[in-house]
Amino acid sequence: MRARAVLILIAALGLVACSGNRDGGGIDVIDVSGPLDGRALEFMADSIHRAADDGQVLALLQVDSPAVLDGEGFDRLMAILKDPPLPVATWIGPAPAVAFGGAGLIAHNVAGHSAIAPGSEWGITNPVVLGESRAPIIGPGEAMPAEASLASSDLQPTVRQYLQHLDGQTFVTADGPMEVRTLIAFEGGVTLKPVTFLKPGVVDRFFRLAVLPEAAFFFLVVGLTLIVFEHYALGPGFAAGVGGVSVLLGGWGLATLPLRWWALGLAILGWVLLTWAHQRGGSVTLIVLGTAALLAGGTFLVDGAGQIDPRWWLILPSVLAVLFFYLLAMPTVQRARLSTITMGRESLIGMIGKATADFAPDGVVEVAGARWRATAHREAGLVAGAPVLVTGVDGLYLEVDPAEPRET
Repeated sequence: MRARAVLILIAALGLVACSGNRDGGGIDVIDVSGPLDGRALEFMADSIHRAADDGQVLALLQVDSPAVLDGEGFDRLMAILKDPPLPVATWIGPAPAVAFGGAGLIAHNVAGHSAIAPGSEWGITNPVVLGESRAPIIGPGEAMPAEASLASSDLQPTVRQYLQHLDGQTFVTADGPMEVRTLIAFEGGVTLKPVTFLKPGVVDRFFRLAVLPEAAFFFLVVGLTLIVFEHYALGPGFAAGVGGVSVLLGGWGLATLPLRWWALGLAILGWVLLTWAHQRGGSVTLIVLGTAALLAGGTFLVDGAGQIDPRWWLILPSVLAVLFFYLLAMPTVQRARLSTITMGRESLIGMIGKATADFAPDGVVEVAGARWRATAHREAGLVAGAPVLVTGVDGLYLEVDPAEPRET
């Protein structure tokens, strides 16, 4: 009985210790950089609750975000920060980090304790959420350096220094005021409690590759170009697969960003004009118009309100990549695929094959067990499956006419 009483007493003391201050836990640093979309905001909110459930003494939001993209997720996170289940602090860093729009409000106006790394910036508080109409927030209308930070902030160059600074500070939580101990004393000095850095999962990080305007534009136009490249080069399908994934990623990014639809239409028009120019053998007029439309569409693609506006010098490399495929890669691969060592294309003249795609007036035919790019008169009306007769060779294309049905 005495042993049982001792065990009960120990268990009771353990419960009291867990429900008091959080001296026994560690510190979670929640690190999410880039524009804060719904998935990122959900990760931040869930990580705060998880830190409380795990008995951590402190959750630190490490902020480096130029904009907030999801109003619902932002409101949920703000509600948690106003009544947090454990002490929460924020740090804008490492330099050169930024905290604009709603991210700046998270860093400065909500958390009980906040700091900023020298060389970082905050400000441009309006709009709070891109793409949403909300009441204007009184605050800096432009990017402000760390040295001009709000009075509630401290200059802290590193996470470690900031966590040391927070030792002994009192935080307001849902359970009332709580003093936080971030340091552990040992013989000869002190050290930080265990620090765990938390980042979104692999899937979230993969999709967040496209939450910047320049990245979304790159994945979209290069993905479309790879699909066209596969079509004209008659490859085994690898480029089309990569292109499909890129288009998916770019589309997800554009669905998340505050898109200007007319600019997206202009970018798509530019891509169509470049495709048409390639099909017509490299029309200079179409190439110039397509390039200009592609660059203009990408530059004005997103209404970033001074927070994440696309920068033309970062859009330009994507446009140059598209031009590289149309002007160099496609013709080179086509020449390689439409020529053989054992048989020249001239030897195909007079052979019967079949169309594998509708002609308008160009298409693809299958002759002698291989596929070839081909052209025909518009009046020919060739459709997929129609028999064709090879009548000549014109550059990279076979010239074909409708073949007479074979007599049986």
